[in-house]
Amino acid sequence: MNISLPALVITGVSSGLGLATARAFLRRGYRVFGSVRTPADAARLQAELGEHFVPLLFDVTDAPAIARAATEVERQLAGEPLRGLINNAGIALGGPLLYQPMDVVRQHFEVNVLGLVQVTQAFLPLLGARADFRGRPGRVINIGSVSGQVASPFMGAYVGTKFALEGLTATWRRELQLFGVSVVLIGLGVTQTPIWDKGMDLEPYRDTPYHGAAQRFAGFVNRTRAKGLTPEYVAGRLVGILETPRPRLRYGIAPDILRSWVIPRLIPARLFDWLLGKGIGLLPQRKKI
Repeated sequence: MNISLPALVITGVSSGLGLATARAFLRRGYRVFGSVRTPADAARLQAELGEHFVPLLFDVTDAPAIARAATEVERQLAGEPLRGLINNAGIALGGPLLYQPMDVVRQHFEVNVLGLVQVTQAFLPLLGARADFRGRPGRVINIGSVSGQVASPFMGAYVGTKFALEGLTATWRRELQLFGVSVVLIGLGVTQTPIWDKGMDLEPYRDTPYHGAAQRFAGFVNRTRAKGLTPEYVAGRLVGILETPRPRLRYGIAPDILRSWVIPRLIPARLFDWLLGKGIGLLPQRKKI
């Protein structure tokens, strides 16, 4: 294997955006280390993506497995620096926060926040965050969401993790100036990825007062997803963001940036609450006298 190829780590490459991003960087001439959770996915992707793809078998919640993966990447780099880390792995399971089980809420934070933190800590030394580093420092790209600043109903746990990621990314960006490692946040809009396939199962909430409104919201999500960005388009943007000499601090990548990002942040919050509530049926019902 050619050691001189620029190398990066991408989490969650078994499908969707992660897989599209791995393909895009491989076409660009990178060596891609991609995390998967099962040996079957590792074998499938190794056969599909070729010799410059290296599967890393770990779940982002499994600290010992992450440490082993970082050691393996360091061994294969043989002294060369890591060019980038793209934190892509994540989950999104919908439901009214009043009734969502705490184990589901906790799972969001274990994967989307704590898992991301421990992956980043493990690979930062290979990106240049150490006193004895020699070479060009790498770059961290965190896949956030427009939900990190614009909260949606029935996605409270997911929204909470993306708000947390905004703060974590800003802190890392400032702290890692010491080593020259840049940190970029992607405010991703609706994308045609499998993350939503299991995310809007509302059957557990059928007997709650929220079921009708949640169904209407799920219908809106599905209609919007059909018009969402393709993983291939987003992957192409990520290649450019990793390679640009001076990246912006945050990139909004969304199919309708005006409606999904600009307007919700400009209009008064109470007005936005009312418009959204009226649209899907979250306003209180008038009681008959």
